[in-house]
Amino acid sequence: MGTDTFVRAITHRSASSKHNERLEFLGDSILGVVITSKLYNLMPTATEGYLSRLRASLVNADTLAQIGKEISLGDFIKLGPGELRSGGHRRNSIIADALEAVIASVYLEKGMEEAEHFILKLFEGRLDVGILPSEHALKDPKSRLQELLQTNGHDIPRYTLLEVTGEAHKQEFKAECFIKSLEVRTQGSARSRRKAEQQAAEMAYQQVNL
Repeated sequence: MGTDTFVRAITHRSASSKHNERLEFLGDSILGVVITSKLYNLMPTATEGYLSRLRASLVNADTLAQIGKEISLGDFIKLGPGELRSGGHRRNSIIADALEAVIASVYLEKGMEEAEHFILKLFEGRLDVGILPSEHALKDPKSRLQELLQTNGHDIPRYTLLEVTGEAHKQEFKAECFIKSLEVRTQGSARSRRKAEQQAAEMAYQQVNL
């Protein structure tokens, strides 16, 4: 692999003007194509919606950060002094971005076939049919709750934002899920309203599905 391309791939914008953001953009697209193709061939009877949710469960910052940590990528990322002091080499977003950039560097230096081989090696063990999550498990909590309630003839849930606390850049949202026919009320708290509602829905699902 060309040294210059790889060095750029592991260089955060805080460390140099020659950083990895363009490579990250390219790597993200290559990763999406490879994982999409693998899932398409691996699961010939899966619906388009299920395949989309599977891909989203694999191609996201959390999964990429996990893989990056497994290969100790954070130890090699070049950071500026501020990011170094704040522990940037352990930050999920920085590791995930760097991994996408490394994928792009493999593609640019070795071609698509090698990039595909590299990606599938990184995701080895995560793409086995036996361990991929079911279609039901991949649905968001609000969808699962609504399907359960409708199947059993209950009211659909109502979500209410109860409060927002904290400064503008670090807000905490508290939301309630209320199912009138069952008198079920649950609450969730998170850094976004959507996630707070999903948390409340998950708690309600667990209560209703006993």
